[in-house]
Amino acid sequence: MNQDTILELLTGVQQGNYSVEHALHKLRHMPGQFIKDACIDHHRSLRTGIPEVIFGESKSSEQIIAIANTFTENKALFLATRVDATKAAQVLGELPDLLYHEAARILSSPLPEPDYQKIRGQILILCAGTSDIPVAEEARITATALGNPVSTHYDAGVAGLHRLFNRQEEISSASVIVVVAGMEGALPSVVSGMCSAPVVAVPTSIGYGTSFGGITALLGMLNSCAPGLAVVNIDNGFGAACHASAINRKNPSKTLQESGSTV
Repeated sequence: MNQDTILELLTGVQQGNYSVEHALHKLRHMPGQFIKDACIDHHRSLRTGIPEVIFGESKSSEQIIAIANTFTENKALFLATRVDATKAAQVLGELPDLLYHEAARILSSPLPEPDYQKIRGQILILCAGTSDIPVAEEARITATALGNPVSTHYDAGVAGLHRLFNRQEEISSASVIVVVAGMEGALPSVVSGMCSAPVVAVPTSIGYGTSFGGITALLGMLNSCAPGLAVVNIDNGFGAACHASAINRKNPSKTLQESGSTV
């Protein structure tokens, strides 16, 4: 459940459209629903603005299906990251209404349209090289699922800076920018020097021997001379998108007051 579904439920009770018993039935699994192998935190979206997301890499298809069913029953956003194509096919065989985003390795329920009353602007995702696209796509799908409008500009690394200059207007107008880069990890510093928007840097494991699986890019980003640059873990497009979405989200209490909604 999220703020909107709770508001709809309570308003329905107030207006006589729902009985108290119906509301109790809907709220029975808050904050947690125990199923085999998992306890689903339906309350998380209400607390943090981000629903519980399933890390699918080490879960079986049967476990993912069981968890997904609880989200479907509650009409909640479902998102499972790091799901390979074979496992995804097994899940889709049981739950054909889900979507598989192959490049991002994400299973999701249908992605929502942005709610422009709840966000500040657009998230821009840049990545340095074509090899970084899977991590950038993980960020794109996650940010979109969280209700943000997202634009992308891929293969825009420091080896050809003119590719960034062609997108100067888009860079300058973005509300938040996620920058994905491997190798030496220089791109986020460059982008931070081109705009006033918050920049979230994502080091990737792409690179030759002394990239050490992304550690070189991570340390380079952590030691950036660009002030205020935020850095997430190696290959963590999901975490970067969550951080960017939190920045881009308006204060929910203020939004509710401005809308005049009461229960």
